[in-house]
Amino acid sequence: MSILSVKNLEKKFGDLTVLKDISFDINDGEIISIIGSSGSGKSTLLRCMNQLETITSGTITIDGKTLVETKNGAPVYAGKDILKEILMETGFVFQNFNLFPHYSVLRNVMEAPVCVAGVPKKQAEEKARELLKKLGLEKKADAYPCELSGGQQQRVAIVRALAMSPSILFFDEPTSALDPELTGEILSVIRLLAEDHMTMVIVTHEMQFAQAVSDRVIFMADGVIVEEGTPDELFLHPQKERTKQFLSHYAD
Repeated sequence: MSILSVKNLEKKFGDLTVLKDISFDINDGEIISIIGSSGSGKSTLLRCMNQLETITSGTITIDGKTLVETKNGAPVYAGKDILKEILMETGFVFQNFNLFPHYSVLRNVMEAPVCVAGVPKKQAEEKARELLKKLGLEKKADAYPCELSGGQQQRVAIVRALAMSPSILFFDEPTSALDPELTGEILSVIRLLAEDHMTMVIVTHEMQFAQAVSDRVIFMADGVIVEEGTPDELFLHPQKERTKQFLSHYAD
């Protein structure tokens, strides 16, 4: 069952078209990695699906709700109530963590459920502590972000996103700020989430990471989807010359 659908999406910044006729579907419980060179449109696509950028044309549907569609040649977004519902069903993990530096780990995790979703503090704290324990952070609840390693900060960012009980999690380069050892730490977390059948969309430059965790991989270049398939299909048997050229840079 499709939980996210993108149809004929286009995004322009002035006269510059950065996304051209993007279409794909993601099924419930699927892990999708989006790869490609810097400037290929990967992060912009992610931001369009998360209401961080407005599209120029196309349709985006998330969990059966239409986020935006084109009418009479212009994008028409859903009303505020529907947009909030969609926002609360999606979680976004930034590459640079984006934790509140003046809040403890526990408060970072509790803030959105309490202040945005209206969850009672006691209930929000119970869930926050449960999630922190699941990701091995229960002893860091009272620590502040500056007291944590990069891997721990990224795990807190993931817990914060999970605290809203999203239907789908988006990751924008979740390992780019980490060294190889800590990259493995986040890989383990994503595998743990995969065991819980969490739907995830991951923009990454880490090819081994994408090959290891994904059900399907999308390769983008120059604002278009060049090729998509299973990790074996895309990494071992790419069909498009542009894909082969890109992957040749990552060959052993």
